[in-house]
Amino acid sequence: MDRWWLEAVGWVGSAVLVWSLVQTRLHRLRIINLVGSLILMGYNLAIGVWPMVGLNVVLVGINVAHLVRMSQQRHDAAAYEVLEVGGDDEYLRHVLRVHEAEIRRYNPTFVHDPFTGDPSYLVLRGDATVGVVLVRDLGDGRAQLLLDYVTPPYRDLSPGEFVFGPEGPFRSRGFRRVLTPPDMVDPYYERLGFRREGEAYAL
Repeated sequence: MDRWWLEAVGWVGSAVLVWSLVQTRLHRLRIINLVGSLILMGYNLAIGVWPMVGLNVVLVGINVAHLVRMSQQRHDAAAYEVLEVGGDDEYLRHVLRVHEAEIRRYNPTFVHDPFTGDPSYLVLRGDATVGVVLVRDLGDGRAQLLLDYVTPPYRDLSPGEFVFGPEGPFRSRGFRRVLTPPDMVDPYYERLGFRREGEAYAL
């Protein structure tokens, strides 16, 4: 291969590796980092820089191991905990404050009223906060979602299924029908079995 093309491959691999480090979603970070490491492994093989080949072999192995673990835990309820809290819970209010700008980006009309007595849930993974779900009980087994927010690192891992699924708190509370906010930006609910009804989704 011409030397110019080799250098181009090396620069592309380096750029991909750097790009991976600015990702906020863990799954996407691992995939892009894996691609960058594979490119750089091939580049260093071609030019015979063996220490860098070894480094990138290790990075490929680390990324593959993380991606396999993420895939195994993606639908594993044991990896997540859904914790019901009061609407005026101090940690809940802290999470809403910290993520306020992005919450408004996806839920532009959301306003938190901590004193309604409606169910509020924190989705946790170990000591990490994965998401927040706030809901209004409409009676007769109906629930209106007020907020369904997932923090960026976990947005590719579908944690919502642990809230809305058969073993989740909605079923145990007796909710038989769940409606989503009509103005939510970039909704993902079809992946969880919701169906579109006008501008909203229903489960």
